[in-house]
Amino acid sequence: MKFSVFAWLKPYVGRWRVGGACLALCLAFATPLGHADSLRTETVAQGLEHPWALAFLPDGRFLVTERPGRLRMVDAQGRIGVPITGLPKVDARGQGGLLDLQLDSEFAGNRLIYLCYAEAGEGGNSTALARARLSPDGSQLTELQVLFRQQPKVQSSAHFGCRIVEGKRNGKADGTLYLALGERFTRKEDAQTLNNHHGKVIRILKDGKAPADNPFATPEARQAGALPEIWSYGHRNPQGLVQAPDGRLWEMEHGPQGGDEINLIAPGRNYGWPVITYGENYGGGKIGAGITTQAGMEQPLYYWTPSIAPSGMAFVSSQRYGKEWVGNLVVGSLKFGYLVRLELSAPFAGTVVRETQHLQSLGERVRDVRQGPDGWLYLLTDHPQGRLLRVLPR
Repeated sequence: MKFSVFAWLKPYVGRWRVGGACLALCLAFATPLGHADSLRTETVAQGLEHPWALAFLPDGRFLVTERPGRLRMVDAQGRIGVPITGLPKVDARGQGGLLDLQLDSEFAGNRLIYLCYAEAGEGGNSTALARARLSPDGSQLTELQVLFRQQPKVQSSAHFGCRIVEGKRNGKADGTLYLALGERFTRKEDAQTLNNHHGKVIRILKDGKAPADNPFATPEARQAGALPEIWSYGHRNPQGLVQAPDGRLWEMEHGPQGGDEINLIAPGRNYGWPVITYGENYGGGKIGAGITTQAGMEQPLYYWTPSIAPSGMAFVSSQRYGKEWVGNLVVGSLKFGYLVRLELSAPFAGTVVRETQHLQSLGERVRDVRQGPDGWLYLLTDHPQGRLLRVLPR
C-alpha cells in the first residue's frame, strides 16, 4: 500500500492570506494546529430540539431558537420554558426554520428582538428578518414587523445563511442591521449578480429601509438593477457574522467540499463564489474553471480544506480562559463537533497565526458560539436533544 505524507497531513492543512497572497500551509508549520484538552463543558440545559441561536437576557435567562420554529426561554437553573407565542410563520424544512436571534442594544428599555427565519411564499421560500417586542413576562412576542425579505423566493431547502449583527460605529449602535444570506444552493450563480439577494450580506436600517450610504444605493447602481440593501456579494452559505471592536465585519461561510472561509467584509466587495473557491464539488471535480484567484475578487482571511462545517463565531474579550485568549476568535464545527480557537496576530485583528481544536470528545454538532455577559463561552449543540453548554477551564 502506498503511503502519502500529504494525504496523511491533509486534515491538518489550512490556508491564510498575507499581504495579498494566499500561502499554502503544506506541512502546517507556519500556522500550527494544536489539539487541546484544557477546556471542559457544563450542561446548562438539555432537551432543545435542534437549537440554532442563543441570546442573553439582562436578568440572567437565555433565549434560544429551535429550528423547527420555536423560541424558548431557559432560566439560570436550566429549566426550559414553553414555546413563546407570537412568532411569524416559519417554513421549517431541510436547513430552513427559525434561525438566528439578536437582542436590540437597547433591549433593557425597549425589549425589542430580531429574528431571521425561512419564510414560504410565491415561488418557494427565502430568508426573512423580523422585529418584535418580548412581553415583560417573556411569554409572547408582540408588534411583529417583517423588516426584510430575501428576493426572489426559490424552491430550495438549503443555504439560508441567516446571521444577524447590529451595526456599531465607535462602539455605539448606529441604527443599522447586517444580515448574511445564503445563495440557496441551486442558485449559486446569483451570488455574482446584484439584482437579487442570494449570496449577499445586506445592510438595512431598523425600519427596513436601505441606508443612503450603502454601496449600491446610488441612483446609478439602482438604475443598473442593483438592489440597494446589498453590502457585499459573492458569498455561499454564511454561518457566522460578528463585528470586531474596531468596527470591521467578520463573516464565515461554508464552502462546498473544502473551502470554508473567514472573510473581512468591506462595502461593495466581491468575495468570489462560485467563480473562485478553495473547495471542489461534492464527490470531487472542480467548480467552474477551478480557480482560486481572480482580479476584482477578495481572498479569504483564512480557510479550511477539508471542510470543518463552521457555525457560530465570537470574539473572546474576557480573561476567563487567561489573558492569552483575549482578542481570539472562536468558531464551532458542525462536522467534527469541536470548538476552534483562532489566535490572531493582533487582538481582534490581523491574520490567523495558530488554530487550536478544543473539546474534541464532545461529539455533538456545534451550531452556535457566544460569549456571555459573565465572560464564559456558551455553545448550542444541533441535535434532537440539543444542549446549551457553558465552556469552563479544566
